[in-house]
Parts: sequence; C-alpha cells; structure tokens
Amino acid sequence: MADEAKAKGNAAFSSGDFTSAIRHFSDAIAFSPENHVLYSNRSASYASLHQYREALSDAKKTVELKPDWSKGYSRLGAAHLGLSHYDAAISAYKKGLEIDPNNEALKSGLADAQSAASRSRAAPSSNNPFGDVFSGPEMWTRLTADPTTRAFLQQSDFLKMMQDIQKNPNNLNLYLKDQRVMQAVGVLLNVKLRTPSKDDMDIPESSPSPPPPDRKRAAESEPAKEDKEPEPEQMELGEEEREAKEKKAQAQKEKEAGNAAYKKKDFETAIQHYTKAMELDDEDISYITNRAAVYLEMGKNEECIKDCDKAVERGRELRSDFKMIARALTRKGTALAKMAKCSKDYEPAIETFQKALTEHRNPDTLKKLNDFEKAKKELEQQEYYDPKLADEEREKGNEFFKQQKYPEAVKHYTEALRRNPKDPKAYSNRAACYTKLGAMPEGLKDAEKCIELDPSFSKGYNRKGAIQFFMKEYDKALETYQEGLKHDPNNQELLDGIRRCVEQINKASRGDLSPEELKERQAKAMQDPEIQNILSDPVMRQVLIDFQENPKAAQEHTKNPMVMSKIQKLVSAGIVQMR
Repeated sequence: MADEAKAKGNAAFSSGDFTSAIRHFSDAIAFSPENHVLYSNRSASYASLHQYREALSDAKKTVELKPDWSKGYSRLGAAHLGLSHYDAAISAYKKGLEIDPNNEALKSGLADAQSAASRSRAAPSSNNPFGDVFSGPEMWTRLTADPTTRAFLQQSDFLKMMQDIQKNPNNLNLYLKDQRVMQAVGVLLNVKLRTPSKDDMDIPESSPSPPPPDRKRAAESEPAKEDKEPEPEQMELGEEEREAKEKKAQAQKEKEAGNAAYKKKDFETAIQHYTKAMELDDEDISYITNRAAVYLEMGKNEECIKDCDKAVERGRELRSDFKMIARALTRKGTALAKMAKCSKDYEPAIETFQKALTEHRNPDTLKKLNDFEKAKKELEQQEYYDPKLADEEREKGNEFFKQQKYPEAVKHYTEALRRNPKDPKAYSNRAACYTKLGAMPEGLKDAEKCIELDPSFSKGYNRKGAIQFFMKEYDKALETYQEGLKHDPNNQELLDGIRRCVEQINKASRGDLSPEELKERQAKAMQDPEIQNILSDPVMRQVLIDFQENPKAAQEHTKNPMVMSKIQKLVSAGIVQMR
C-alpha cells in the first residue's frame, strides 16, 4: 500500500501537481514511516511549492533515517537555501559530496549556495528598505492571490528573478527594467507603480531660458563648439558595438551552415561551423548545445557531456532561458544513458534527467527519465534473476512456516520472488503466511497473482477461497472454489471449501444467524460495491417488494437465473432472509 501511494505521488510530482504529490507521499509515510525515500520525495514537493520550512523538516528526517544517502543532503541543502540559511546549505551540500564526490546535483547546489552567501555578505539584505517584503513564503502567497501577477508565476524566468531577489533583496536593482518585477513589487508594497515619463521629472517651471548670444559672443564661443565634438573613446565604443553585431550575424550564419551539414550527416563539417559560431559569439549557448548534439550522434559521449556542462555553466552566467539549460542537461543525460549500457551505472543519467526537469518540465525529458528508470529496473531484475536460488529461498520459507515463524517465512518467500517473480508456488506460500498473520488484503493479492501465473494450479484457488471465507465473503469464496474445481474436479480441499461456504450461506437463508452475527455480516456487506449496486438497482428493489407483497410475481422472478443469483448474494450477506 505504501508503494502504491508512492507511485501516485511520483506521478503527481512528474505532472507538476505538487499538492497532490504531498498528499500521496503522506499516505505512503503513514504505511511506512521508516522509509527515507518517502520523506525525501515529500521534501522535494514542499520545496517546489516554496514551502521550505516543511521541506527542511522532511529533509532532516531523511538524513536521520539514512545518513549515508547523498540525495538526503541535497534535499537538506535545497531547503536551507530556500530559507536563506546559506552556511547551513553549504554544510549540507559538502556532507553530501563527502559521500558522493561526483554528484552533479550536489556540486551545482553547493555552487548556488556559495554564490548566494557571497552576495549576501557583500550586500546585506538589511540595507535594502524592501527586504522584509520579499522574506518568507508570504511573498509567493500574495503574488498568487493577485490576478495581475498570478500568470507571471507560470514563467520560469520570472520565478528565477523573484527567487534571486528573495535570497538577496539588493538584487532588485538588477531587474528594475523588467515590468513584471515592478508589477510584483507594487503588489507586495500595496502601491501602484508606473514607468516614469517626462511629466514626472522635477524641472522648475520658473527657470529662465538663457538669452540668445550676440555675434561677438558667438564668435568667442567657437572653440567651445569643438569641445562638444564626440570624443575618440565614444567613437571607438560605437565601432565595437557594430563589430559585435556583425560577429553575432556571422555566428548565426555559421550556425545555419552547421544545421545544414548536420541534416546531411556531415558531422565533421557541422562541428567546424558550430565551433566557429562559438568563437564569434560566446553569449548564445545554442551553439554549444548544437555541437553537443553532433557529438552525441557520432557516439562521442564524453565530448558531448563536456559541451553540455560548458553550456550549463555559461548559461547560468548569462541567465539564459531555463529551457536552454534544461535542453543541455537532457542531452547530457542521454549521453550518460548510452554510457550506462556498458558501465551499468544508471544513477548519473537518472539524476541528470531529474535535474533537467527541475529547470523545465519538458515531456520528452520526462519520457526519457521514465523509460530509463524502467530499463534500469528490468535490467536489475534480469541480473538478480536466479531460479535455483529462488527455490532455495522458498524451501527456507517452508521450514519457517512449519515452525509457525510466519514473518521469517514471508521474508524468504519475498526474496524467492525477487529471484524469480514468475513462481506461482512462492506467491501461494506467501499468501498462506499472510492468512496466518491476518493480513488478508496482502494474502488475497498474492493468491490472485498465483492464479494469474498458473490458472491450473489448484492451490491458488484454495488460498483465495480461504481468505474470502475468513473475510466472510461466502458467495465470493464459493465462486472461487467452484472455479478451481473446473481445473481439478476431485480436489478435496476445494470440495471442503464449497461445503463450508454452503453451510454458512444456508445458515443465513434459514435465519439461524445470531443478532450479533447478522449485524456484523450486514455491516460488512454494505461496504461491498456489488451489494450496493444490487440494492440501488430499481429492478431489484421491485423484485424484493414482490417477494414480500406479490407471491405470484415473485414466482416469476425465480425463473430468472440472473435475478436469483443477485437474491442469493443478498441472502448470503444477511441482507435478505428466505423463509
């Protein structure tokens, strides 16, 4: 049940529904409170909603439960960073790197934390009169509540700017030209801001205009005219701007030539053009990511990864669009995935895809992540598959079962299924253990899996029927035993099961149930969706009325097998008594 809730949480997180993800992970924690992964996932969900205090609490629990797991320190560092606890964030990331020195997520987080700490020390937020406006989660709540800024929260570049300002309010000066930021400041200050115009400038109306100079003074002022000519430095700056513009245009032409060569599969030529574009213009990381794509196509994965790392680093310096950084990370993850097929080390690729999704939730990246995680799981199962060891583990489970040590038996049956997930006997035996332990839902699930793997295996039907009988679902148990007899007509266990079910059903039919038994059976039956459907069916309600008030009509109903089957279910459940 914990795994099921976790899977729902992962799906919600991947779709961006972080609130639902938190709910599902909380449900999973209720079932498995010692599972460190669940706290880690919930911490990431809280952080995605900027609820950093809750994220910090879960991150601390993750590290407490699994102190040697590097990802726990990544969660801890992210939560501290969100709360502007820069020293604590740096410490957390460094501890994680002690465990996993090559972890890219930890390296990136440490760099962000150190950069934020440097900015904070260089320009303390207390010097900014607006500092309190940007502190805490209240900022995000107010921006979400206001209709004029709510839409901005869907734009990754705006989020990045506001997060940067929240870490250090003095960074507001960097974004004053962005009208969205100014709109947000107005909302947070509860004032209406507008762009200054000429009418807003403080120019005294009484300032007299200077009198027109006479000819003599005009002649005397001639040298001053020369002083106002553009200085050489200003002219050189204009030339530099023109040269820069020309280089950018040339870089674009090189990129187009590289694209054309790439389409023709002329990879060496494409690399030359992209390299030339990079030399001409180092402020566009698309040239680097395009060259990385060529290296990836050529199978030069190491070169591809180097280019992707360079693109991410330069992109962060230039504050490039998150989509471009996500593209570089996805390309790197693809290269790592190809290398993993040889090295069998899947974690770097998975972490890189996950990191790309934190920058931008691209459906293609998400698909790559899901496919790769699935491939990793399948390979692990293949490597772990060993029918001989599975049989040995099942035999160990049988010995513990004979000694009535059911938890130990479950452990060995579970290991047997990990070694051979297609063994119906292991599912049957574990279902018997769960029955002894009173874990009926788990036992029922194993019995059904046993029947699915081998429909002719009579023990599977016997296990399932026994569990349904203990759950007092006598009509369902009867159907299970009858289905088993189709495959093994002389099986004594199945025949005995049918006899027990018939006795209980007849007991209800005769009205021999005690008031306590009747009340218990009715309460359980009312929770059964099938019983609820029967009772809510208008036709069946009329049938029940006819049985009470119209014997002639009731006699006609008995000729309908479908109606009588439903009546029998109600009788078995204690809802209806036949006298």
